[in-house]
Amino acid sequence: MDNGSKALKSGLWYFIANFVVKGMALITTPIFTRLMTKSAFGDYSNFFSWASIAAIVITMSMESSLISAKFDYEKRLDQYNLSLVGLAFASTAVWAVVINVFSGFFCDLLHLRLFYINLILVYSFFGAIVNVYQMHERFQYRYKAAVFVALLVAVTTAALSVGLVVGMEDTLTGRVIGTVVPTLAVGLALMVPLTKKGKRVDVGTWPYVLKICIPYVPHLLSLTVLNSVDRIMITRICGSTDNALYSVAYTCGHMVTILMIAMNGAFAPWLGDKLHEKAFDQIRKISKYYILGFCVLAVLMMLLAPEILLILGGKSYMEAQFVIAPVAMGCVCQFLYTLFVNVEQYEKKTVGMAFASVAAAVLNFFLNAVFIPKFGYIAAAYTTLAGYLFLLAVHMLLVKRMGFGKAFSYGYVAGTVAVMMAVTLLVNYLYTNIMVRIIVFGVLIAALLVAMYIKRDVMKPLVRKVIK
Repeated sequence: MDNGSKALKSGLWYFIANFVVKGMALITTPIFTRLMTKSAFGDYSNFFSWASIAAIVITMSMESSLISAKFDYEKRLDQYNLSLVGLAFASTAVWAVVINVFSGFFCDLLHLRLFYINLILVYSFFGAIVNVYQMHERFQYRYKAAVFVALLVAVTTAALSVGLVVGMEDTLTGRVIGTVVPTLAVGLALMVPLTKKGKRVDVGTWPYVLKICIPYVPHLLSLTVLNSVDRIMITRICGSTDNALYSVAYTCGHMVTILMIAMNGAFAPWLGDKLHEKAFDQIRKISKYYILGFCVLAVLMMLLAPEILLILGGKSYMEAQFVIAPVAMGCVCQFLYTLFVNVEQYEKKTVGMAFASVAAAVLNFFLNAVFIPKFGYIAAAYTTLAGYLFLLAVHMLLVKRMGFGKAFSYGYVAGTVAVMMAVTLLVNYLYTNIMVRIIVFGVLIAALLVAMYIKRDVMKPLVRKVIK
């Protein structure tokens, strides 16, 4: 089997694994919302938000350097992998000393007990081991082992977390331990093959790793902050209960991103081919239908928001239903700017991406600081939306300056945003009238099916690419 076939097959399995992992988190949400108090659920959301940030700050996503090291350290890549683990351990150890010496400061900053903060350190380190192993296997097109590890961590995390939450009086500690222990256990197990193959840590590779990873940290950190800072700030300003309400509603609205990832996985390769051919007219034409289709699906999800929230959270979470539409609209903006990010990646011009991400995160932080104290947790949905709107505007400008402005209809994109913003506000008013929502939902489904049939010839090039 050639590398192209291996890449296609492994890519398919990684997509399936990623879908299952995300689906597992979604499936278990209704269980935890019913087993945990809102306060405990909100505290866990705060814990996991900080864990996501810490993983980037502490281990710097070192596994991302393998994309270059695969060639630069081709003959001793196994040793390089072990060296990455060594560097992750050194970084974690330094942070552990600093955090435990200044524990009062960090407990107040993170709004967590020292016990939970130390578990974040453990989770970050062993998570780095798992990531290094999976990335290495992925680059060797050995998808079976990597997919197995991903599914193993996801399934055991879900099962252990549910078991501990049911069996322990302190449900927050049970949920946290259930999250950390599977990653710790799998990381320890993977140290055996990594150590056996790598033999020793080469400290000389560390400057190479840091040179690649440190500049990338602001970009990754900013995107994570943009997705997490709202929950952290809600916990500090409004309390854990309000964070629980927001987190469950945010999960509902963010379901659109699963669709976005799946669709972009098919669209991005086709777009790359057409950019290479400079077929801008075709890109502009197809992208309009692509955007329209996604937006219709996003609106359908918005219309079902109260029912989705009822399933995931229960009646006690229904007051948070007005969070879902603006969160889903934020995902629409994320979908739109991904179109332009695809072009930036095609041109290998990613400096602007980092600038945009940092600026959006800073904007989101200040907007949260101003509006959450005044309007409560619902304001965070709109401040996050503002951050994604800012990102969309910046990426549109960057692509235009690269000379690829004619690849997309800027007027169509702007018009789509304006219409979807109006729809977002309208949908919020429809949440109290289920009959109207059902009628609108049915009309949209019928219109989508008719449009797909009428424009079937226009969509054939993209469909062929997906099938191929």
